[in-house]
Amino acid sequence: MRMSSLFGRTLREAPGDVELPSHKLLLRGAFVRPLGAGIFSLLPLGYRVVRKAEAIIREEMDAIGGQELLMPVVHPAELWKETGRYQAVGPELTRFQDRGERDMVLAMTHEEVVTDLARSEISSYRQLPQIVYHLQTKWRDEPRARGGLIRVREFTMKDSYSLDRDEAGLDTAYQTHWHAYERIFRRCGVAFHVVGADTGMMGGTASHEFMAPSPAGEDIILLSPSGDYAANREVATFRRDAPPAEDLLPVEEVETPNATTIQALADFLGVPLARTAKAVFFKGDSGRLVFAVVRGDLDVNETKLRKACGEPNLTPATAEEIRAVGAEPGYGSPVGVSGAYVVADESVRDSPNLVAGANRPGYHLKHTNLGRDWQADTVADIASAEAGFPSPTDGAPLTAERAIEVGNIFKLGTRYSAALGATYLDDEGQSHPIVMGSYGIGAGRLVATVAEQRHDDKGILWPVTLAPYHVSLLWLGKADDAETVGAGDRLYAELTAAGVEVLYDDRADRAGVKFADAELIGCPIRLSVSSRTLARGEAELRPRAAEESTFVPLAEVVPTVQRLLAELAAPLSGDPAS
Repeated sequence: MRMSSLFGRTLREAPGDVELPSHKLLLRGAFVRPLGAGIFSLLPLGYRVVRKAEAIIREEMDAIGGQELLMPVVHPAELWKETGRYQAVGPELTRFQDRGERDMVLAMTHEEVVTDLARSEISSYRQLPQIVYHLQTKWRDEPRARGGLIRVREFTMKDSYSLDRDEAGLDTAYQTHWHAYERIFRRCGVAFHVVGADTGMMGGTASHEFMAPSPAGEDIILLSPSGDYAANREVATFRRDAPPAEDLLPVEEVETPNATTIQALADFLGVPLARTAKAVFFKGDSGRLVFAVVRGDLDVNETKLRKACGEPNLTPATAEEIRAVGAEPGYGSPVGVSGAYVVADESVRDSPNLVAGANRPGYHLKHTNLGRDWQADTVADIASAEAGFPSPTDGAPLTAERAIEVGNIFKLGTRYSAALGATYLDDEGQSHPIVMGSYGIGAGRLVATVAEQRHDDKGILWPVTLAPYHVSLLWLGKADDAETVGAGDRLYAELTAAGVEVLYDDRADRAGVKFADAELIGCPIRLSVSSRTLARGEAELRPRAAEESTFVPLAEVVPTVQRLLAELAAPLSGDPAS
């Protein structure tokens, strides 16, 4: 491709409201252009990169027996109503009516549709197992689209689905996808961790996320130093050491003026935070007031709490709603409360004689105990794990990293097949729901994550597997310098004929402009010719990640470039040993 003919132009500066490095560089390098909030056009350079990522995904999906199909973007809402997600999912699911006033939705994922296909196409155990996948447009009306391609509303996702007879088959498909994902991300040059995760709106029994460490990440993952524990903070656990046993003391009311926070209470009474009980109030979609209680040195994890109380969405309760159940904001406790669903953390169950609110302003109760002074509807782990907390595996302090989710895998089980009646007959003629898994990778987010992890202050450092072109070729000099222009044209023709992808900067621009654009766009190799190099019969070659150039005889340019490309590709084979 000649730069003089390239659709899209590089920018010296990104718009002032752009924050993430990947967003800035993809805009400046003429890879993407915004159309609206969370909606982007891929320019030719960007589309080449995304297509290469998709090609890697397809190769690895085909290698595990996946069959590519294509499912629609617009779905009849009836399918989503049958699974219950039409009612359960919030405004990120776009609902509308067609001209016949039929309820429809825009696809944010395709579990309903693939299950509908399975119930029409599969009837016998002999047709199982199956893996099907597609790369298709998704629409999620994100409330906070940000970061360029990191969080968008319209995007292309590879979602694959495994269909099995039983849980053993699902376990196999799950592990097969796990290993395929590891190969995909290694081939794309992404550093990643695999962490335990919440199943969220997908449902099912298990989920793991493939997390790419990055300061731009919206998720926080917790890791053990030994590497044998990794989890998203939404579901992370930690080792809890039981406090020393002690006798239960009688409840004692004490005056605590202006002690409306746990810290203020602990300071006033001169006790550690771990000797207090923290009350946090929420309102569920069902209308219930959910009363969460954790030890004062811990915080409530809303993801864990939603699962514990069976409420898909929780919002902070108002003062009026809190008082309606007999509690008092700032001085609340479950003692004497009625009409609320009380969830106690395991730390409260295991810690005797805690200080809790008296449910009247200015007073607290000393020596309150779960089971004696108040009852919980559910006792569960609802506490947030944090950096420094002991790992659940070996007790060593956990570390925390920000990360970008680049892929996820879910064990759906029979969540969708049972709801939609997707069944098969076994060898004895008995009917069973198909056991399913779901597995996703966002192609655009994957590309943006690579740019986020692999860049310097000059531009992107694309891995050779994803780079829009292998080589940035520059001729340097004046437009009327026939010798230099001719040498550039010959190298362009020779490299292209040898199968090397070349972005040829044939523009009549200054050398500084060409060098800056080559570094910004980030092709793995920069090759340039000038009157100075031609006088020696050479071309200047510099790998994008190198600080110094080498000079190669013109007759050896093609084999030298081919050899260097092979060296750059070797660590990206997908093999962990590489």
